Amino acid sequence: MNITDQQLADLLQKAGKLDTEKLKAATDIATAKKLSFWDALVEADVASDEELGLLEASSINLPFIVLTKRTIAPEVIGILPQEVAKKQHAVVFERDDKRVKVALSNVSNTKILEVIVKKTGQAVEVYYATERDIENTIALYRKDLQRQFHKLLKDGLGSAVIGEDRDPPIERIVDLLLQAAYTEKASDVHIEPRENGTTIRFRIDGLLYDALQIPAELHNRVVTRIKVLSSLRTDEHMAAQDGKMQMDVTEEVLDMRVSIAPVSDGEKVVLRLLSSKSRSYSLTDLGYNERDLMTVTKAFNKPNGMILSTGPTGSGKTTSIYALLKILNTREMNITSIEDPVEYKIGGANQIQVNTKANLTFANGLRSILRQDPDYIFVGEIRDNETASIAVNAALTGHLVLSTVHTNDAPSTIPRLIDMQVEPFLVATTLNAIIAQRLIRKICDKCKVSYTLPFVDLHKHLEKETVKKHFIPVGEQKQVRLYKGNGCENCHFSGYQGRIGIFEVLDVTPEIREAITQKKDSDFIRTLAEEQGMTTMINDGLNKVARGFTTIEEVLRVTKVEG
Repeated sequence: MNITDQQLADLLQKAGKLDTEKLKAATDIATAKKLSFWDALVEADVASDEELGLLEASSINLPFIVLTKRTIAPEVIGILPQEVAKKQHAVVFERDDKRVKVALSNVSNTKILEVIVKKTGQAVEVYYATERDIENTIALYRKDLQRQFHKLLKDGLGSAVIGEDRDPPIERIVDLLLQAAYTEKASDVHIEPRENGTTIRFRIDGLLYDALQIPAELHNRVVTRIKVLSSLRTDEHMAAQDGKMQMDVTEEVLDMRVSIAPVSDGEKVVLRLLSSKSRSYSLTDLGYNERDLMTVTKAFNKPNGMILSTGPTGSGKTTSIYALLKILNTREMNITSIEDPVEYKIGGANQIQVNTKANLTFANGLRSILRQDPDYIFVGEIRDNETASIAVNAALTGHLVLSTVHTNDAPSTIPRLIDMQVEPFLVATTLNAIIAQRLIRKICDKCKVSYTLPFVDLHKHLEKETVKKHFIPVGEQKQVRLYKGNGCENCHFSGYQGRIGIFEVLDVTPEIREAITQKKDSDFIRTLAEEQGMTTMINDGLNKVARGFTTIEEVLRVTKVEG
Protein backbone atom coordinates (compact mmCIF):
# COMPACT_ATOMS: atom_id res chain seq x y z
CA MET A 1 0.00 0.00 0.00
CA ASN A 2 1.32 3.46 -0.92
CA ILE A 3 2.00 5.95 1.85
CA THR A 4 -0.32 8.88 2.61
CA ASP A 5 0.46 12.55 1.99
CA GLN A 6 0.97 13.03 5.74
CA GLN A 7 3.41 10.13 5.90
CA LEU A 8 5.31 11.57 2.93
CA ALA A 9 5.45 14.98 4.65
CA ASP A 10 6.76 13.33 7.84
CA LEU A 11 9.49 11.52 5.89
CA LEU A 12 10.57 14.78 4.23
CA GLN A 13 10.66 16.58 7.57
CA LYS A 14 12.85 13.85 9.06
CA ALA A 15 15.16 14.17 6.04
CA GLY A 16 15.40 17.93 6.64
CA LYS A 17 13.80 18.81 3.32
CA LEU A 18 10.47 20.17 4.53
CA ASP A 19 9.75 22.91 7.06
CA THR A 20 6.51 24.71 7.92
CA GLU A 21 7.00 27.40 5.27
CA LYS A 22 7.72 24.91 2.46
CA LEU A 23 4.83 22.72 3.54
CA LYS A 24 2.43 25.68 3.31
CA ALA A 25 3.81 26.64 -0.11
CA ALA A 26 3.33 23.09 -1.43
CA THR A 27 -0.16 22.83 0.07
CA ASP A 28 -1.16 26.16 -1.49
CA ILE A 29 0.11 25.03 -4.90
CA ALA A 30 -1.78 21.74 -4.59
CA THR A 31 -5.02 23.56 -3.74
CA ALA A 32 -4.70 26.36 -6.29
CA LYS A 33 -3.73 24.13 -9.21
CA LYS A 34 -5.61 20.98 -8.19
CA LEU A 35 -2.38 18.99 -8.13
CA SER A 36 -1.52 15.97 -6.05
CA PHE A 37 0.59 16.69 -2.96
CA TRP A 38 3.44 14.78 -4.65
CA ASP A 39 3.38 16.95 -7.79
CA ALA A 40 3.06 20.09 -5.66
CA LEU A 41 6.22 19.11 -3.73
CA VAL A 42 8.13 18.71 -6.99
CA GLU A 43 6.77 22.00 -8.37
CA ALA A 44 7.68 23.85 -5.16
CA ASP A 45 11.26 22.49 -5.44
CA VAL A 46 11.01 20.68 -2.11
CA ALA A 47 12.39 17.48 -3.65
CA SER A 48 12.81 15.89 -7.06
CA ASP A 49 10.55 13.13 -8.33
CA GLU A 50 13.37 10.61 -7.89
CA GLU A 51 14.07 11.73 -4.30
CA LEU A 52 10.40 11.35 -3.38
CA GLY A 53 10.30 7.93 -5.03
CA LEU A 54 13.31 6.74 -3.05
CA LEU A 55 11.68 7.85 0.21
CA GLU A 56 8.40 6.10 -0.60
CA ALA A 57 10.08 2.87 -1.74
CA SER A 58 12.11 2.74 1.46
CA SER A 59 8.99 3.33 3.55
CA ILE A 60 6.98 0.53 1.91
CA ASN A 61 9.97 -1.86 1.87
CA LEU A 62 10.16 -2.32 -1.87
CA PRO A 63 13.23 -1.95 -4.10
CA PHE A 64 13.26 1.36 -6.00
CA ILE A 65 13.85 1.51 -9.74
CA VAL A 66 14.37 4.43 -12.11
CA LEU A 67 13.10 2.98 -15.37
CA THR A 68 14.26 5.80 -17.62
CA LYS A 69 17.87 4.97 -16.69
CA ARG A 70 17.59 1.38 -17.88
CA THR A 71 17.58 -0.29 -21.27
CA ILE A 72 14.43 -2.39 -21.63
CA ALA A 73 14.15 -4.97 -24.40
CA PRO A 74 11.12 -4.40 -26.69
CA GLU A 75 9.91 -7.98 -26.19
CA VAL A 76 10.01 -7.47 -22.40
CA ILE A 77 8.22 -4.14 -22.20
CA GLY A 78 5.76 -5.55 -24.74
CA ILE A 79 4.53 -8.19 -22.28
CA LEU A 80 1.96 -5.58 -21.26
CA PRO A 81 0.20 -3.86 -24.18
CA GLN A 82 0.69 -0.10 -24.28
CA GLU A 83 -2.87 0.81 -23.29
CA VAL A 84 -2.80 -1.64 -20.37
CA ALA A 85 0.53 -0.28 -19.16
CA LYS A 86 -0.82 3.28 -19.24
CA LYS A 87 -4.07 2.41 -17.51
CA GLN A 88 -2.49 0.24 -14.80
CA HIS A 89 0.68 2.38 -14.33
CA ALA A 90 2.84 -0.72 -14.67
CA VAL A 91 5.93 -1.56 -16.72
CA VAL A 92 7.63 -4.93 -17.14
CA PHE A 93 11.33 -4.12 -17.34
CA GLU A 94 13.25 -7.42 -16.94
CA ARG A 95 12.71 -11.14 -17.47
CA ASP A 96 14.86 -14.23 -17.02
CA ASP A 97 14.18 -17.97 -16.92
CA LYS A 98 12.59 -17.88 -13.47
CA ARG A 99 10.89 -14.53 -12.96
CA VAL A 100 9.52 -11.31 -14.36
CA LYS A 101 10.33 -7.93 -12.81
CA VAL A 102 7.58 -5.30 -12.89
CA ALA A 103 7.55 -1.69 -11.71
CA LEU A 104 4.35 -0.25 -10.21
CA SER A 105 3.48 3.23 -8.99
CA ASN A 106 0.36 1.88 -7.24
CA VAL A 107 1.69 -1.08 -5.28
CA SER A 108 -1.79 -2.17 -4.15
CA ASN A 109 -2.64 -3.03 -7.77
CA THR A 110 -2.44 -6.81 -7.40
CA LYS A 111 -4.75 -7.54 -10.34
CA ILE A 112 -2.11 -6.55 -12.89
CA LEU A 113 0.34 -8.92 -11.19
CA GLU A 114 -2.13 -11.76 -11.67
CA VAL A 115 -2.41 -10.85 -15.37
CA ILE A 116 1.38 -10.98 -15.80
CA VAL A 117 1.65 -14.33 -13.96
CA LYS A 118 -1.09 -15.80 -16.13
CA LYS A 119 0.50 -14.49 -19.35
CA THR A 120 4.10 -15.50 -18.61
CA GLY A 121 3.66 -18.47 -16.26
CA GLN A 122 6.45 -17.04 -14.13
CA ALA A 123 6.77 -15.53 -10.67
CA VAL A 124 6.62 -11.73 -10.45
CA GLU A 125 9.05 -9.57 -8.52
CA VAL A 126 7.62 -6.13 -7.69
CA TYR A 127 9.58 -2.88 -7.71
CA TYR A 128 8.39 0.62 -6.96
CA ALA A 129 8.68 3.38 -9.62
CA THR A 130 7.17 6.85 -9.60
CA GLU A 131 4.15 7.62 -11.72
CA ARG A 132 6.08 10.21 -13.73
CA ASP A 133 8.91 7.74 -14.40
CA ILE A 134 6.45 5.13 -15.63
CA GLU A 135 4.74 7.64 -17.94
CA ASN A 136 8.09 8.63 -19.45
CA THR A 137 9.12 5.00 -19.90
CA ILE A 138 5.96 4.11 -21.78
CA ALA A 139 7.39 6.29 -24.58
CA LEU A 140 9.47 3.20 -25.42
CA TYR A 141 6.35 1.85 -27.10
CA ARG A 142 6.99 4.34 -29.90
CA LYS A 143 8.36 1.56 -32.13
CA ASP A 144 4.85 0.12 -32.22
CA LEU A 145 3.62 3.49 -33.49
CA GLN A 146 6.27 3.56 -36.19
CA ARG A 147 5.37 0.06 -37.35
CA GLN A 148 1.70 1.06 -37.34
CA PHE A 149 2.53 4.11 -39.43
CA HIS A 150 4.37 2.04 -42.06
CA LYS A 151 1.60 -0.54 -42.04
CA LEU A 152 -0.99 2.21 -42.56
CA LEU A 153 0.95 3.55 -45.55
CA LYS A 154 1.32 0.07 -46.99
CA ASP A 155 -2.36 -0.79 -46.53
CA GLY A 156 -3.54 2.57 -47.82
CA LEU A 157 -1.29 2.60 -50.86
CA GLY A 158 -1.64 -1.10 -51.69
CA SER A 159 -3.98 -0.26 -54.55
CA ALA A 160 -4.10 3.52 -54.20
CA VAL A 161 -2.08 4.39 -57.26
CA ILE A 162 -2.89 7.29 -59.51
CA GLY A 163 -6.08 6.66 -61.43
CA GLU A 164 -7.63 4.16 -59.02
CA ASP A 165 -10.64 4.86 -56.84
CA ARG A 166 -9.20 3.93 -53.48
CA ASP A 167 -7.49 6.77 -51.55
CA PRO A 168 -4.94 6.43 -48.76
CA PRO A 169 -6.30 7.24 -45.26
CA ILE A 170 -4.84 10.76 -45.03
CA GLU A 171 -6.62 11.65 -41.80
CA ARG A 172 -5.18 8.64 -40.01
CA ILE A 173 -1.76 9.20 -41.55
CA VAL A 174 -1.61 12.79 -40.22
CA ASP A 175 -2.93 11.72 -36.80
CA LEU A 176 -0.36 8.95 -36.49
CA LEU A 177 2.44 11.25 -37.65
CA LEU A 178 1.62 13.83 -34.97
CA GLN A 179 1.12 11.17 -32.29
CA ALA A 180 4.54 9.72 -33.15
CA ALA A 181 6.12 13.20 -32.94
CA TYR A 182 4.51 13.75 -29.54
CA THR A 183 5.64 10.36 -28.26
CA GLU A 184 9.19 11.05 -29.46
CA LYS A 185 9.07 14.38 -27.53
CA ALA A 186 9.76 16.33 -30.72
CA SER A 187 9.47 20.11 -30.50
CA ASP A 188 8.90 20.57 -34.25
CA VAL A 189 7.79 18.55 -37.26
CA HIS A 190 9.17 19.51 -40.71
CA ILE A 191 7.24 18.26 -43.75
CA GLU A 192 9.55 18.99 -46.69
CA PRO A 193 8.68 18.36 -50.35
CA ARG A 194 11.48 16.98 -52.49
CA GLU A 195 11.67 16.07 -56.17
CA ASN A 196 11.33 12.34 -55.52
CA GLY A 197 9.15 12.36 -52.41
CA THR A 198 8.49 14.09 -49.11
CA THR A 199 10.83 13.96 -46.13
CA ILE A 200 9.34 14.26 -42.66
CA ARG A 201 11.77 15.24 -39.92
CA PHE A 202 11.40 15.62 -36.16
CA ARG A 203 13.40 18.13 -34.12
CA ILE A 204 14.42 16.33 -30.93
CA ASP A 205 16.70 17.93 -28.34
CA GLY A 206 17.45 20.76 -30.75
CA LEU A 207 18.55 18.63 -33.72
CA LEU A 208 16.58 17.37 -36.72
CA TYR A 209 16.21 13.64 -37.43
CA ASP A 210 14.68 11.96 -40.47
CA ALA A 211 11.47 10.27 -39.35
CA LEU A 212 9.80 9.12 -42.57
CA GLN A 213 9.77 9.28 -46.35
CA ILE A 214 6.35 9.41 -48.03
CA PRO A 215 5.53 9.28 -51.75
CA ALA A 216 5.36 12.61 -53.58
CA GLU A 217 1.72 12.08 -54.59
CA LEU A 218 0.71 12.14 -50.91
CA HIS A 219 2.33 15.48 -50.12
CA ASN A 220 -0.44 17.83 -51.27
CA ARG A 221 -3.09 15.75 -49.52
CA VAL A 222 -1.20 15.83 -46.24
CA VAL A 223 -0.73 19.61 -46.55
CA THR A 224 -4.43 20.08 -47.35
CA ARG A 225 -5.41 18.05 -44.29
CA ILE A 226 -3.22 20.25 -42.08
CA LYS A 227 -4.68 23.40 -43.67
CA VAL A 228 -8.20 22.19 -42.92
CA LEU A 229 -7.32 21.43 -39.29
CA SER A 230 -5.71 24.86 -38.84
CA SER A 231 -8.45 26.82 -40.70
CA LEU A 232 -6.13 28.03 -43.47
CA ARG A 233 -6.98 28.58 -47.14
CA THR A 234 -6.75 25.32 -49.04
CA ASP A 235 -6.76 27.09 -52.43
CA GLU A 236 -3.71 29.25 -51.65
CA HIS A 237 -0.42 27.67 -52.69
CA MET A 238 1.88 30.61 -53.50
CA ALA A 239 1.78 32.63 -50.26
CA ALA A 240 2.96 31.90 -46.72
CA GLN A 241 0.25 31.09 -44.18
CA ASP A 242 0.32 30.79 -40.38
CA GLY A 243 -2.26 29.17 -38.14
CA LYS A 244 -3.02 27.01 -35.13
CA MET A 245 -4.47 23.56 -34.62
CA GLN A 246 -5.17 21.11 -31.81
CA MET A 247 -5.03 17.36 -31.47
CA ASP A 248 -6.15 14.98 -28.73
CA VAL A 249 -3.20 12.86 -27.61
CA THR A 250 -3.15 10.36 -24.80
CA GLU A 251 -2.23 12.74 -21.99
CA GLU A 252 -3.49 16.15 -23.13
CA VAL A 253 -5.00 18.31 -25.85
CA LEU A 254 -1.89 19.27 -27.84
CA ASP A 255 -1.67 22.79 -29.26
CA MET A 256 0.36 23.29 -32.44
CA ARG A 257 1.53 26.35 -34.33
CA VAL A 258 1.42 25.86 -38.09
CA SER A 259 3.65 27.61 -40.63
CA ILE A 260 3.29 26.91 -44.36
CA ALA A 261 5.63 28.44 -46.93
CA PRO A 262 6.01 27.87 -50.69
CA VAL A 263 9.36 26.34 -51.70
CA SER A 264 10.69 25.19 -55.06
CA ASP A 265 9.12 21.71 -54.90
CA GLY A 266 5.81 22.60 -53.26
CA GLU A 267 4.66 23.80 -49.85
CA LYS A 268 6.79 23.17 -46.78
CA VAL A 269 5.00 22.75 -43.45
CA VAL A 270 6.53 23.28 -40.01
CA LEU A 271 4.50 22.36 -36.94
CA ARG A 272 5.61 23.58 -33.50
CA LEU A 273 4.29 21.21 -30.83
CA LEU A 274 3.34 23.18 -27.73
CA SER A 275 3.06 20.43 -25.17
CA SER A 276 2.19 21.57 -21.65
CA LYS A 277 4.33 18.69 -20.38
CA SER A 278 7.43 20.32 -21.87
CA ARG A 279 6.85 23.22 -19.48
CA SER A 280 6.06 21.11 -16.41
CA TYR A 281 9.52 21.44 -14.90
CA SER A 282 10.66 22.68 -11.53
CA LEU A 283 13.72 24.93 -11.27
CA THR A 284 15.77 21.97 -10.04
CA ASP A 285 14.68 19.87 -13.04
CA LEU A 286 15.88 22.65 -15.36
CA GLY A 287 19.42 22.32 -13.99
CA TYR A 288 19.92 25.25 -11.60
CA ASN A 289 22.73 24.67 -9.13
CA GLU A 290 22.17 25.36 -5.42
CA ARG A 291 23.61 28.89 -5.43
CA ASP A 292 21.72 29.96 -8.54
CA LEU A 293 18.52 28.47 -7.13
CA MET A 294 18.93 30.55 -3.97
CA THR A 295 19.58 33.70 -6.01
CA VAL A 296 16.51 33.20 -8.20
CA THR A 297 14.33 32.34 -5.19
CA LYS A 298 15.45 35.50 -3.39
CA ALA A 299 14.71 37.54 -6.53
CA PHE A 300 11.13 36.31 -7.02
CA ASN A 301 10.32 36.56 -3.32
CA LYS A 302 10.73 40.34 -3.52
CA PRO A 303 7.39 42.17 -3.95
CA ASN A 304 8.65 44.27 -6.86
CA GLY A 305 11.51 44.69 -9.30
CA MET A 306 12.52 42.88 -12.50
CA ILE A 307 13.78 39.40 -13.28
CA LEU A 308 15.14 39.08 -16.81
CA SER A 309 15.91 35.88 -18.69
CA THR A 310 18.32 36.25 -21.58
CA GLY A 311 19.82 34.15 -24.34
CA PRO A 312 19.40 33.40 -28.06
CA THR A 313 16.27 31.90 -29.63
CA GLY A 314 15.72 28.34 -28.43
CA SER A 315 17.82 28.66 -25.27
CA GLY A 316 14.94 27.90 -22.90
CA LYS A 317 14.26 31.45 -21.67
CA THR A 318 10.49 31.08 -21.73
CA THR A 319 10.68 27.70 -19.99
CA SER A 320 12.59 29.30 -17.11
CA ILE A 321 10.05 32.11 -16.83
CA TYR A 322 7.14 29.65 -16.87
CA ALA A 323 8.80 27.63 -14.10
CA LEU A 324 8.94 30.84 -12.00
CA LEU A 325 5.34 31.75 -12.82
CA LYS A 326 4.15 28.31 -11.73
CA ILE A 327 5.64 28.95 -8.29
CA LEU A 328 4.19 32.47 -8.10
CA ASN A 329 0.77 31.41 -9.37
CA THR A 330 -1.39 31.21 -6.25
CA ARG A 331 -5.07 32.00 -5.72
CA GLU A 332 -4.26 35.18 -3.82
CA MET A 333 -2.20 36.74 -6.60
CA ASN A 334 -3.02 38.13 -10.04
CA ILE A 335 -0.65 37.20 -12.87
CA THR A 336 -1.17 39.00 -16.16
CA SER A 337 1.00 38.55 -19.25
CA ILE A 338 1.43 40.05 -22.71
CA GLU A 339 2.96 37.50 -25.10
CA ASP A 340 3.63 36.97 -28.79
CA PRO A 341 2.39 34.33 -29.16
CA VAL A 342 0.68 32.86 -26.10
CA GLU A 343 2.25 29.42 -26.38
CA TYR A 344 1.31 27.81 -23.07
CA LYS A 345 -1.73 28.31 -20.90
CA ILE A 346 -1.07 29.13 -17.25
CA GLY A 347 -4.03 28.06 -15.15
CA GLY A 348 -5.53 31.05 -13.34
CA ALA A 349 -3.39 33.64 -15.15
CA ASN A 350 -4.64 36.30 -17.57
CA GLN A 351 -2.69 36.01 -20.82
CA ILE A 352 -2.94 38.62 -23.57
CA GLN A 353 -1.93 37.90 -27.18
CA VAL A 354 -0.07 40.64 -29.07
CA ASN A 355 -2.11 41.77 -32.09
CA THR A 356 -0.37 44.39 -34.20
CA LYS A 357 -3.37 44.72 -36.54
CA ALA A 358 -5.43 45.92 -33.58
CA ASN A 359 -2.52 48.06 -32.34
CA LEU A 360 -2.10 45.73 -29.35
CA THR A 361 1.68 45.85 -29.09
CA PHE A 362 3.85 44.89 -26.13
CA ALA A 363 3.94 48.53 -25.06
CA ASN A 364 0.20 49.18 -25.43
CA GLY A 365 -0.67 45.86 -23.84
CA LEU A 366 1.63 46.58 -20.91
CA ARG A 367 -0.07 49.93 -20.35
CA SER A 368 -3.43 48.14 -20.20
CA ILE A 369 -2.07 45.51 -17.81
CA LEU A 370 -1.07 48.21 -15.32
CA ARG A 371 -4.75 49.16 -15.06
CA GLN A 372 -5.70 45.51 -14.36
CA ASP A 373 -4.38 45.49 -10.76
CA PRO A 374 -1.67 42.85 -11.36
CA ASP A 375 0.74 41.50 -8.75
CA TYR A 376 3.05 39.82 -11.26
CA ILE A 377 3.55 40.84 -14.88
CA PHE A 378 5.11 38.72 -17.60
CA VAL A 379 6.22 40.60 -20.72
CA GLY A 380 7.06 38.06 -23.43
CA GLU A 381 10.01 40.10 -24.69
CA ILE A 382 11.45 43.57 -24.19
CA ARG A 383 12.14 44.56 -27.81
CA ASP A 384 12.12 48.35 -27.89
CA ASN A 385 12.66 51.51 -25.88
CA GLU A 386 8.97 52.06 -25.15
CA THR A 387 8.40 48.58 -23.75
CA ALA A 388 11.59 48.81 -21.66
CA SER A 389 10.51 52.16 -20.20
CA ILE A 390 7.02 50.95 -19.23
CA ALA A 391 8.38 47.67 -17.77
CA VAL A 392 10.86 49.58 -15.58
CA ASN A 393 8.14 51.95 -14.41
CA ALA A 394 5.91 48.97 -13.58
CA ALA A 395 8.72 47.49 -11.48
CA LEU A 396 9.13 50.84 -9.71
CA THR A 397 5.45 51.05 -8.80
CA GLY A 398 5.13 47.86 -6.78
CA HIS A 399 4.97 45.08 -9.39
CA LEU A 400 7.24 42.11 -9.98
CA VAL A 401 8.01 42.08 -13.71
CA LEU A 402 9.40 39.05 -15.52
CA SER A 403 10.59 39.27 -19.10
CA THR A 404 13.10 38.08 -21.69
CA VAL A 405 15.81 39.98 -23.59
CA HIS A 406 18.15 38.90 -26.37
CA THR A 407 21.76 39.27 -25.16
CA ASN A 408 24.72 36.90 -25.07
CA ASP A 409 25.26 36.79 -21.32
CA ALA A 410 23.95 38.22 -18.05
CA PRO A 411 26.25 41.27 -17.62
CA SER A 412 25.66 42.52 -21.20
CA THR A 413 21.93 42.79 -20.44
CA ILE A 414 22.63 45.93 -18.38
CA PRO A 415 24.15 48.04 -21.21
CA ARG A 416 21.39 46.69 -23.48
CA LEU A 417 18.75 48.24 -21.21
CA ILE A 418 20.71 51.49 -21.05
CA ASP A 419 20.88 51.48 -24.88
CA MET A 420 17.07 51.34 -24.75
CA GLN A 421 17.12 54.79 -23.10
CA VAL A 422 16.54 53.50 -19.56
CA GLU A 423 18.49 55.64 -17.09
CA PRO A 424 21.28 53.74 -15.30
CA PHE A 425 19.90 54.60 -11.84
CA LEU A 426 16.53 53.13 -12.88
CA VAL A 427 18.21 49.94 -14.13
CA ALA A 428 20.10 49.70 -10.83
CA THR A 429 16.96 50.31 -8.78
CA THR A 430 14.65 47.85 -10.51
CA LEU A 431 16.78 44.83 -11.45
CA ASN A 432 16.60 41.89 -9.01
CA ALA A 433 18.40 39.24 -11.06
CA ILE A 434 19.42 38.36 -14.61
CA ILE A 435 19.37 34.75 -15.81
CA ALA A 436 21.46 33.93 -18.90
CA GLN A 437 21.20 30.39 -20.23
CA ARG A 438 21.76 27.83 -22.96
CA LEU A 439 20.43 24.30 -23.46
CA ILE A 440 22.85 21.39 -23.68
CA ARG A 441 22.06 17.78 -24.52
CA LYS A 442 22.27 15.19 -21.73
CA ILE A 443 24.10 11.90 -22.13
CA CYS A 444 21.66 9.08 -22.84
CA ASP A 445 21.27 7.04 -19.64
CA LYS A 446 20.70 3.83 -21.58
CA CYS A 447 24.04 3.80 -23.42
CA LYS A 448 26.15 5.86 -21.00
CA VAL A 449 29.73 4.68 -20.47
CA SER A 450 32.78 6.09 -18.73
CA TYR A 451 36.23 6.58 -20.19
CA THR A 452 39.51 8.20 -19.20
CA LEU A 453 41.26 11.12 -20.86
CA PRO A 454 44.78 12.44 -20.27
CA PHE A 455 44.52 15.50 -18.05
CA VAL A 456 46.71 17.56 -20.40
CA ASP A 457 44.31 16.97 -23.30
CA LEU A 458 41.75 19.18 -21.57
CA HIS A 459 44.12 22.14 -21.95
CA LYS A 460 43.61 22.04 -25.72
CA HIS A 461 40.18 23.64 -25.35
CA LEU A 462 40.10 25.12 -21.85
CA GLU A 463 42.26 27.41 -19.73
CA LYS A 464 44.44 25.61 -17.19
CA GLU A 465 42.82 27.31 -14.21
CA THR A 466 39.37 26.31 -15.47
CA VAL A 467 40.48 22.69 -15.87
CA LYS A 468 41.95 22.60 -12.35
CA LYS A 469 38.72 24.00 -10.91
CA HIS A 470 36.54 21.17 -12.22
CA PHE A 471 38.68 18.09 -12.86
CA ILE A 472 41.06 16.16 -10.61
CA PRO A 473 43.69 13.97 -12.31
CA VAL A 474 43.88 10.40 -10.98
CA GLY A 475 46.81 7.95 -10.93
CA GLU A 476 50.33 8.16 -12.21
CA GLN A 477 49.13 8.70 -15.77
CA LYS A 478 47.19 11.86 -14.72
CA GLN A 479 43.88 10.74 -16.19
CA VAL A 480 40.40 12.17 -15.67
CA ARG A 481 37.21 10.10 -15.78
CA LEU A 482 34.52 11.40 -18.12
CA TYR A 483 31.29 10.04 -19.59
CA LYS A 484 29.72 9.72 -23.02
CA GLY A 485 26.91 7.90 -24.80
CA ASN A 486 27.85 5.09 -27.17
CA GLY A 487 24.62 5.55 -29.13
CA CYS A 488 21.56 3.32 -29.14
CA GLU A 489 18.08 3.13 -30.66
CA ASN A 490 16.66 5.03 -27.72
CA CYS A 491 18.74 8.15 -28.51
CA HIS A 492 18.76 7.75 -32.31
CA PHE A 493 22.43 6.67 -31.98
CA SER A 494 23.43 10.22 -31.02
CA GLY A 495 24.60 9.36 -27.49
CA TYR A 496 22.33 12.08 -26.11
CA GLN A 497 18.75 12.18 -24.88
CA GLY A 498 16.97 15.12 -23.29
CA ARG A 499 18.38 18.53 -22.49
CA ILE A 500 19.35 20.49 -19.41
CA GLY A 501 20.17 24.16 -18.90
CA ILE A 502 23.49 25.76 -18.15
CA PHE A 503 23.05 29.03 -16.35
CA GLU A 504 24.68 32.30 -15.40
CA VAL A 505 22.61 34.01 -12.70
CA LEU A 506 23.66 37.55 -11.86
CA ASP A 507 22.47 38.67 -8.42
CA VAL A 508 22.10 42.46 -8.49
CA THR A 509 23.83 43.18 -5.18
CA PRO A 510 24.40 46.68 -3.70
CA GLU A 511 27.92 46.69 -5.16
CA ILE A 512 26.62 45.86 -8.65
CA ARG A 513 23.90 48.51 -8.31
CA GLU A 514 26.63 51.03 -7.56
CA ALA A 515 28.62 49.88 -10.61
CA ILE A 516 25.53 50.26 -12.83
CA THR A 517 24.88 53.78 -11.51
CA GLN A 518 28.50 54.67 -12.27
CA LYS A 519 27.99 53.39 -15.85
CA LYS A 520 30.65 50.69 -15.59
CA ASP A 521 30.91 48.43 -18.64
CA SER A 522 29.81 44.79 -18.78
CA ASP A 523 33.37 43.46 -18.34
CA PHE A 524 33.70 45.31 -15.04
CA ILE A 525 30.31 44.04 -13.89
CA ARG A 526 31.19 40.47 -14.92
CA THR A 527 34.44 40.56 -12.94
CA LEU A 528 32.65 41.99 -9.90
CA ALA A 529 29.86 39.39 -10.13
CA GLU A 530 32.35 36.51 -10.42
CA GLU A 531 34.19 37.83 -7.37
CA GLN A 532 30.88 37.68 -5.52
CA GLY A 533 30.33 34.06 -6.52
CA MET A 534 28.50 34.14 -9.88
CA THR A 535 28.97 30.92 -11.84
CA THR A 536 29.53 31.55 -15.55
CA MET A 537 27.77 29.39 -18.15
CA ILE A 538 31.00 27.64 -19.16
CA ASN A 539 31.77 26.80 -15.52
CA ASP A 540 28.24 25.60 -14.90
CA GLY A 541 28.52 23.43 -18.01
CA LEU A 542 31.86 21.95 -16.96
CA ASN A 543 30.44 21.23 -13.52
CA LYS A 544 27.73 19.20 -15.26
CA VAL A 545 30.45 17.43 -17.30
CA ALA A 546 32.30 16.49 -14.11
CA ARG A 547 29.05 15.14 -12.64
CA GLY A 548 28.41 12.98 -15.72
CA PHE A 549 25.38 14.84 -17.11
CA THR A 550 26.91 15.85 -20.45
CA THR A 551 30.14 15.95 -22.46
CA ILE A 552 32.85 18.56 -22.89
CA GLU A 553 32.14 18.63 -26.63
CA GLU A 554 28.52 19.55 -25.99
CA VAL A 555 29.42 22.38 -23.59
CA LEU A 556 32.00 23.77 -26.03
CA ARG A 557 29.49 23.52 -28.90
CA VAL A 558 26.85 25.52 -27.06
CA THR A 559 29.10 28.12 -25.42
CA LYS A 560 31.34 28.50 -28.50
CA VAL A 561 34.49 28.49 -26.35
CA GLU A 562 37.67 28.20 -28.39
CA GLY A 563 41.10 27.17 -27.19
